[in-house]
Amino acid sequence: MNQKNSLELNSCFMDLKDPLELFKIWMSEAEKKEINDPNALSLATSNKNSEPSVRMVLLKGLNKKGFVFYTNLNSPKSHDLKSNPKAAMCFHWKSLQRQVRISGSITQVLNEDADIYFNSRPYESRIGAWASDQSKTMNERKEFLKKIEEFKIKYKDEKNLPRPNHWSGWCLNPSSIEFWLGDQFRIHERLKYIKILNDWKKEILYP
Repeated sequence: MNQKNSLELNSCFMDLKDPLELFKIWMSEAEKKEINDPNALSLATSNKNSEPSVRMVLLKGLNKKGFVFYTNLNSPKSHDLKSNPKAAMCFHWKSLQRQVRISGSITQVLNEDADIYFNSRPYESRIGAWASDQSKTMNERKEFLKKIEEFKIKYKDEKNLPRPNHWSGWCLNPSSIEFWLGDQFRIHERLKYIKILNDWKKEILYP
């Protein structure tokens, strides 16, 4: 039988005051058990016409401000975030039967932080950031491959490859975080944290 905490939920919810600390614990467990990309998440945005869009991205940072991912600033997701700086994320770890939903406001990361992460990436990935006009139409794939080779010639020194101005990161500062645990017969367990000023309020939700 699963142990219960003071909330009468499964002990994996841990009854912590700070949801970011609980997320770190769940992510650590996912890194041990999820086969591929435990840091993968679906990112939902909407444009200035309130038309929604969702895609998969990778979480690349977590700090006091929130959840960080990186992308092309000319991409559709970035255009959405520039016109409507609110977004939602969803992590799903099938191996653990757990899900985390996050919503909040978005800000661009500092240039220094973007530089540090960009320089940590493999050379080929950094070249790709220069060569790709993300989500734009291409006539043939060889156009893209040709641009990759051209940038490899331009930036031969792997240690001296600057970050493109059109490539940076976004940080989602959460206003709500919901933790979900699957159970038989859809009798799932859900714990939601809602930020009120600088404190977090907890709610238990029906499945």
